[in-house]
Amino acid sequence: MSAYPPMYLKTRLYYALLAAGGLIAMIGMYAVYLMEHHGHIITGMNNQIVWGIPHVFAIFLVVAASGVLNVASIGSVFGKTVYKTRARLAGLLSIAMLAGGLTVLMLDLGRPDRIIVAATNYNLTSVFAWNIVLYSGMFGLTAVYLWTMMERRMSPWSKPAGFAVFAWRFVLTTGTGLIFAFLIARQAYGSAILPPMFIVLSFAWGLAVFMVAQAALYAWNEKTLDPAILQRKAKLLGVFIIGSLYMVATYHLTNLYFAHQSGFERFILLEGGIYPNLFWWGYVWFGSLLPLLLIYTPGLGKGICVTAASLLVILGGFALLYVFIIGGQAYPLEIFPGYEVSSSFADGQITSYDPSVYEFLLGFGGLAIAFLITAVGVHVLDFMPQDKPYVAD
Repeated sequence: MSAYPPMYLKTRLYYALLAAGGLIAMIGMYAVYLMEHHGHIITGMNNQIVWGIPHVFAIFLVVAASGVLNVASIGSVFGKTVYKTRARLAGLLSIAMLAGGLTVLMLDLGRPDRIIVAATNYNLTSVFAWNIVLYSGMFGLTAVYLWTMMERRMSPWSKPAGFAVFAWRFVLTTGTGLIFAFLIARQAYGSAILPPMFIVLSFAWGLAVFMVAQAALYAWNEKTLDPAILQRKAKLLGVFIIGSLYMVATYHLTNLYFAHQSGFERFILLEGGIYPNLFWWGYVWFGSLLPLLLIYTPGLGKGICVTAASLLVILGGFALLYVFIIGGQAYPLEIFPGYEVSSSFADGQITSYDPSVYEFLLGFGGLAIAFLITAVGVHVLDFMPQDKPYVAD
C-alpha cells in the first residue's frame, strides 16, 4: 500500500500535468522565437505553401471551439436538461480552444505585434478583419454566458445569452469558412460550399472534443456517466459524423462537376501521394467510418468505445484539414485551362511540403494552452456536470 493518501497523489499528479502542459507551451514559444529570429526559412513553408502545420492546428481549434458550444446550445436554446448541465464545461472548452487556436494563428503569421494596427485600422473589405470582430465577440459572449450560468443573480439572462452565443458561433464558423471561400488564387478554395461545410464539421469535432474532455473529467473524479446519457450523445456524434461526410462528399462532387477542377480532384483523391492517403485512410476510414462502427455496432457504443470513436474523429479532423489546407496550396492554380503553364516562379508545378519540427512544436503549444486553461478552470471552479437520473425529454 502507498504511504500517501489518494488525494495527495492525485494533487501531485495534477500539478505534474500542469507542469507538463506549461513545458510544452514554453517549447512552443521557443519554436516561435526561432522562427521569428531565423525567419520561416527554417520551416517547411515556402512561397506557394504559406499556411503550414500550425494553421492545421489553429483552424481545428477554432472550428472545434465553435462546435463544442453546440452542447451548451442544445441545453439553453432547446431546453434539453441532459445538455444544460454540461453547458458550463462546453463554455470553458470553447474559450480554451479559441485561445489556443488564435495564439497559434497569431504567432504563425509573423509580426504578432502588428495586431494592434489591425485592431485599430479596420479594413472592412477583408474577411480577416471581420474575424477579428468575430473572435473577440465569441470570447466576450461566451464569458458572459458562463457568468449567467455561474452567478445566481444573472440566471434570468442565461437563456438570452445562450441564444446570442448560438447565433454568434454560426456567424464565426461561417467567417472561418469564408476565409477560404473568398480565395480564388487556389484550386481548392473559392467555393460557396465551404461555409456550411465548416459549420457541420464543427458539430462533429466540437462534440468529439467534449466527449473526450468529459470522459477525462469523470475518470479523474472517479464517477461513472449514466449509460443512457452516454448512448444519447454517442448517437448524436454519429449523426454529426454522417453529416460531415455528406458535406465533404458534396464539396468534392461539386468540384468534379466542373471540368477545370478535375485535375485538382484527381490530385487530392487519387494521385497526390500523402494527400489521398490522408483523405481516404485518415479522414474517411479512421476518422469517420470506424467511429461509426464503434458507435452503432451492437455490443459496442459504450464507455471506452465512444471515447475511442471521439479520439478518432479528432484525428480524422486533423487529417482532413491537412489535405484541405496544405494540399489545396500544393496544387497549382490553373490559370489557362487546357494549356500547360511554366515559369521560373514554379507556375504550373505541384509544390512539395515537408513540415519542420518547429511547426509541430508551435501547434502542440496551442494545444497545451487549451489544456492549461481547461485544467485550471475545472480545478478552480465548478464545471463538473451534476446529473440526475436520466429521463428522456
